Amino acid sequence: MGGSLLPSPRRAGAQPAKLVYRVGVIADKAGYEALKAGLRDVGYAEGRDMVLEFRAIDSGDVRFLDVATELARIPVDVIVAGTTPAILAAKQATTAIPIVGLSVDPVASRLVASLAKPGGNITGLSLDEVGTNATRLELLKEAAPAVTRVAVLTTSTNPSSSQMLKETERAAQTLGVEVHAFELRGGDDLAKTFAAMATRRVDSLIVLPSAVASSRRTQIVILALRHRLPSMFWRREFVDLGGLLSYGPDRSEIYRRAAVLVGKILQGAKPGDLPVGQPRKFDLIVNLRTAKALGLTIPSSVLLLAAEVIE
Repeated sequence: MGGSLLPSPRRAGAQPAKLVYRVGVIADKAGYEALKAGLRDVGYAEGRDMVLEFRAIDSGDVRFLDVATELARIPVDVIVAGTTPAILAAKQATTAIPIVGLSVDPVASRLVASLAKPGGNITGLSLDEVGTNATRLELLKEAAPAVTRVAVLTTSTNPSSSQMLKETERAAQTLGVEVHAFELRGGDDLAKTFAAMATRRVDSLIVLPSAVASSRRTQIVILALRHRLPSMFWRREFVDLGGLLSYGPDRSEIYRRAAVLVGKILQGAKPGDLPVGQPRKFDLIVNLRTAKALGLTIPSSVLLLAAEVIE
C-alpha cells in the first residue's frame, strides 16, 4: 500500500490519518476465514489497514436485505457476498458500493451482463454449479451402482435451481435413473419431506446448492443416514457431518481469489471492468465411514478421483 495512499474522507481532519478500509462480508464463518487469509496474502491486515464488518449467514434465518442495507449505511468500501441471495440483496441495497459476489450463475441470475464484462457495481466468481450437476449424479451412480430412483432436494428461492434440476434430469435419462424432485423451504419440516421421499421409494439423494440447504445441513445429513440414502452434496461440510459424497469447487480457493478482486477494487479498479472468475479446481470428497454404515463398497475408480477420503 505504501505512501501513495491518501487519508480516507471519513477520517480527514487536522491530523493526517492512514487510510483504513471497511469491507462488509456476508458469508459463513469458513468463507470469512478464507477471505481474511486471502486479504493477508494481498497485503491487507485486519486491524492495521482494514476493518472487516462480518455478518454471518450460518443460521437459516438471515434477512439478507437488512444485513446488506446495514452495511451500505455504514458505509463500507466493498461488500463481499458469499451466496446468490446475499448478492441480490446487496444489489438492491446499493448501486454505488462495489460488490464482489460468489454466485452459482451470475449471468442467469442477472447479476452481471456477462462474465467478461460484468458492468455495473458487481463482479466476483461464478461457482459453476449448474454445469457440475450432471457430474454429481454420474459420480453418485458410480459410487452406488444400484441407485435407480434419486431424490433431488431443490430450493426455488435459488434463481438457478430450475436450471440445475434440468441438468440433473438430463443426466438421469442417460444413466437410466429416475429423478424425484422435492422442494426445500426455510420453514419446512424436513422429517415430513424425507417421509415423502420414502413414500416414493427413492434410494438415494442429491441436494442442489442453496443457502437454505447449507443452513440445515446437519438435519439433512442425519435424515439421509436414518433413511439409508447414499447422498451427494456440493460442499464438503455435508460430508464432514456424515454425508457420503460431495463434489464442488474448492471454496477456500474461491474466497482467496475474491480477496484478490477486493484488493484491485480498493486500488481503484471498477468492478464492472473486472471479469468474473470461474473455479479452477473441483474436489470430490468421499466418506468411507458412511459408506460402511450404508453397506456400500466404493469402487476404486471413484476413490482414485477423490481429493480426500474420510476413513
